[in-house]
Amino acid sequence: MRWFILAAIYLVVDLYAYQALRVFSKNIWIALLYFLISAIVIANLIYQFNQPAPNDGFGGGRGYAIGIFLAFFVGKIVLSFVMLGEDIIRVPMAGIQKLFGSSESFEIPSRRKFISTIAIGLAAIPFAGLLYGMYKGRYNFRVLRYTLYFEDLPTAFDGYRISQISDVHSGSFDNKNKIKYGVDLLKEQKSDLVVFTGDLVNNKASEMEGWKDLFSEINAPDGVFSILGNHDYGDYHNWESQTAKEENLNTLKQTHADMGWNLMLNENRFIEKDGERIALVGVENWGAGGFKKAGDLNKAGEGVEDKDFKILLSHDPSHWEQEVKFHPKKYHLTMSGHTHGMQFGIEIPGWFKWSPVQYRYKHWAGIYEEAGRYINVNRGFGFLAYPGRVGIWPEISVIELKKGSKPA
Repeated sequence: MRWFILAAIYLVVDLYAYQALRVFSKNIWIALLYFLISAIVIANLIYQFNQPAPNDGFGGGRGYAIGIFLAFFVGKIVLSFVMLGEDIIRVPMAGIQKLFGSSESFEIPSRRKFISTIAIGLAAIPFAGLLYGMYKGRYNFRVLRYTLYFEDLPTAFDGYRISQISDVHSGSFDNKNKIKYGVDLLKEQKSDLVVFTGDLVNNKASEMEGWKDLFSEINAPDGVFSILGNHDYGDYHNWESQTAKEENLNTLKQTHADMGWNLMLNENRFIEKDGERIALVGVENWGAGGFKKAGDLNKAGEGVEDKDFKILLSHDPSHWEQEVKFHPKKYHLTMSGHTHGMQFGIEIPGWFKWSPVQYRYKHWAGIYEEAGRYINVNRGFGFLAYPGRVGIWPEISVIELKKGSKPA
């Protein structure tokens, strides 16, 4: 039924979008070619989703089928909106002419080539962008650097640097050289501490086979610390038994250990330097709505004093909004991921930032400050479902802690 509904929506959009091309040519062969390509795109999507997929995820042919479908579908939606806008003008004009004109017939004015040309030009932007995002954007790693100021930061940690990656989703990867480049870029930052904020895999621990050695190369003087994200629990896979699901999670936890990462499961560690310390607190996934709520902030913070400077690792930024931001124990900096910035949007650093995901998440990419506390929402290292990124690039965050007040 879901496929039938999707195909029906696609057909309606397709027919309406075709009107823009029909202005230029009514040749039957062009029409046949147009609808043949449309049929191939939707048929390939349905076919790929009815084939076994690697790790029951969105990699391989299934991911590419999603990407190609989105490129065509979004482009045609843009075409349809422009055509609809023209019809909103054309139809009333025909009605006015019928009522007040000399003609007795009801004739809708012809579509204008100028409007159709604009429509095709606008539709080409998301179409080309989504294809580019699959070809280049998904591995277009960026290092984003932030400096945050805290009056109560221990003096020994003035200038302390933390690198963060999130949302690896290793089951989606298909280019080892590109991933090696991203890992090497992370290593080049030479931060004091590296943190990973969840979603190592899409569904299964086995997705890390072939990638574990590469990610084992990540290190830092004060260690690599990690937490779990919603995908790491295997909740989106149909397991043959509860035991199999539990074994998968245990294997994934062991994978963190095998890579030399310190997995934090509602617990904390102290990092000491020159007789002073900061607390690093890691919670399991806690997400608003229907997402898993395994995170226990109170348990994770046991033994941490109010006066301690605290950094929290929490995968889903909705946790910060609902539980962390006003928690009695002041968590100075929270580091999250989860949103991927929807892997699609527009960013002009320092000026403008937009993505459809902002209508779901208040905090969805970058640094936010509220109630005297900060959160960094990492845009993610990997990708999921749509095998690309457009405007929201894969990210390595580097945060430098400074003692004192923020410069004016």
